[in-house]
Amino acid sequence: MLETKLLVIDDDPNISDLLKMYFENEGYEVKLAADGVEGLEYFKMYEPDLVLLDIMLPKKDGWQVCREIREISTKPIVMVTAKGEVFDKVLGLELGADDFVVKPFDMKELSARVKAVLRRYQANTAINDSSVIKFDNIEICLKKYELKLKGKPVSVPPKELELIYYLASNYNRVFTRDQLLDKVWGFDYLGDSRTVDVHIKRLRKKLDGVSDKWVLKTVWGVGYKFELLN
Repeated sequence: MLETKLLVIDDDPNISDLLKMYFENEGYEVKLAADGVEGLEYFKMYEPDLVLLDIMLPKKDGWQVCREIREISTKPIVMVTAKGEVFDKVLGLELGADDFVVKPFDMKELSARVKAVLRRYQANTAINDSSVIKFDNIEICLKKYELKLKGKPVSVPPKELELIYYLASNYNRVFTRDQLLDKVWGFDYLGDSRTVDVHIKRLRKKLDGVSDKWVLKTVWGVGYKFELLN
């Protein structure tokens, strides 16, 4: 069985060495990068299964690294940083990060989060190619991370696609923000739920005028649903 490959991008050698030692003891293969440029180079060469990414990095910060990885890959990213404000968490998630852990962190908790993110990613990639959701003028394929509107592919970040896929696959059912965070982001979110609102707003801009047979609807005081119209 092949080892799960982790890429740690952090300029603090003490933290990098600790992460390398801990995760290698748990059976992972670990590669270290000390700055954002090196991290992107290693990502392309090494093809890791998951990235542990710091924010405050030399040459290119973690925000930019996350953006550039998301342009070429849907592989999981867990941001590990000393920045713990809600704004930083929301920004990281909006850029496509899968989880956000604040330093100082407990290694067992970090390990559990890494395993949870990997399980969710592997479950998504195990979906058959035939598992495509289709309604009037919209087609969503989670396997290929592809959204088509009126037959044409539309560029969409991974989390937006996962969100619309989940809502559409459970059409006419209302979900609270916390339920969507749990089902789409897949972890215990610490802070407010603004990231769901931001993703819904961006999706609505893309979906505006696409069809009169369904709608991405706000249920005031409750949450959101993908509603089929008569």
